[in-house]
Amino acid sequence: MVIFVIKQDNKQANQQLNSQKDAAILANALPYMQRYKGKTIVIKFGGHAMVNQELSNAFARDIALLKQAKLNPIIVHGGGPQIGQRLKQMNIKSQFANGLRISDKKTVEIVEMVLAGSINKQIVALINAQGERAIGLCGKDGNMVFAKKSQKQIIDENSNIEKIIDLGFVGEPDEIDCSVINMLAGSEMIPVIAPVAPGRDGHTYNINADIFAGAIAGALKAERMLFLTDVDGVLDKNNNLISKLNANEAKQLIENGTISAGMIPKVETCLKALENGVEGVVIMNGKIEHAILIELFTEYGAGTLIVK
Repeated sequence: MVIFVIKQDNKQANQQLNSQKDAAILANALPYMQRYKGKTIVIKFGGHAMVNQELSNAFARDIALLKQAKLNPIIVHGGGPQIGQRLKQMNIKSQFANGLRISDKKTVEIVEMVLAGSINKQIVALINAQGERAIGLCGKDGNMVFAKKSQKQIIDENSNIEKIIDLGFVGEPDEIDCSVINMLAGSEMIPVIAPVAPGRDGHTYNINADIFAGAIAGALKAERMLFLTDVDGVLDKNNNLISKLNANEAKQLIENGTISAGMIPKVETCLKALENGVEGVVIMNGKIEHAILIELFTEYGAGTLIVK
């Protein structure tokens, strides 16, 4: 009997200790919650976190918590793997030029169906299941975004001559009207936006989600833009994480080759967002559970913060 009481007392003591730790975490987060209260946070959701159910559920809980803490989260999402899978299911072969997908009329119809349809509504449902009110949108809704046809210049490997690739219905943001987003945010809704938009020419354009998110964040003058990716952030030449950069330092790292390959367009998007009025941009690993909360509500954050 005595042994049983001791075990019970130890269990109760451990539970109390865990509760104290949880309370300490909440108390330490308070100054950061106050700092970001009422601020707009644009979050680009993509990569492995989108296709992992546990990470997707954790993401939805994080977004609900941000809203409860009186922040103003705006979600922009991608969906490249899901698009590729759907095209394969429909026996539509993707064409590529120098590694870039060419979106013909049939392809962009599938892109819109997947991005603005199934993926968008899945994210909305996950957030709503956490007790908040998310609403799915794309650039077409309320004339939020008008796109222009993207022109990609490359150097031909054979002739070494610069040429322009026609990527079909691939676009980039040209005009942005934030009135719909502001109206929804003011009514306690959480906008979840797919990167599809019309052009003034009447066509529908598929827009890179990183570029789309950067344009939205710039138009909103967001306090933070968070890129959830599959990497920890910007790494130095020894593969160590760089926790903070200013714009000039980031440009130098591109010039000397430290920032290379697929990280270059991400960082360039960050720099453009800063030029357009975003206070800070973070490239971070979305595979880390609750990475958003670590970044916003702890002292050291997560990933690489790029500031003006």
